[in-house]
Amino acid sequence: MKFFTLPVLLLIVVAATSCNNEPQKNIEVTADTIKSVIKKIVIPESACYVSIKDKDTVNLKLEKSSQVVTGNLSYNYYGKDYNNGIINGTLSGDTLVADYKFMSEGKSSVRQVAFLISDSSLIEGFGSVEEKEGKMVFKDLKTLNFKTGTRLHKIPCPAQ
Repeated sequence: MKFFTLPVLLLIVVAATSCNNEPQKNIEVTADTIKSVIKKIVIPESACYVSIKDKDTVNLKLEKSSQVVTGNLSYNYYGKDYNNGIINGTLSGDTLVADYKFMSEGKSSVRQVAFLISDSSLIEGFGSVEEKEGKMVFKDLKTLNFKTGTRLHKIPCPAQ
């Protein structure tokens, strides 16, 4: 979680309270005012996951803000084309369902991905898919199989 310094918070509070057209003579900045502004600022939570098995690697970095999840996902399977792209999805209970927009063989593609969140890991779900509106989607999210999917373990996110 990221924290703002007091001068930055004060600047935010002053900017937020001075956005109307009425002139104000005195603006009192209180702890309650700062708390109110902080509640309105949405700071995404970051989490990174990896799976390394033999010569295969899967990396996932998530940014979660409320129930909305975005991030970067890459699959590097030995002897297969490298896939790297972004995910945009939602969190429903312990399941993340997202669109994965990626490049493979120089071509852009979109497919749905699903991950079951379990303690400090994610398990990728698989199921029957079909093409809808130019992307591959699961036929029925209720029938996804998470038992044999790739397990990604939580790791510290690399410094940027």
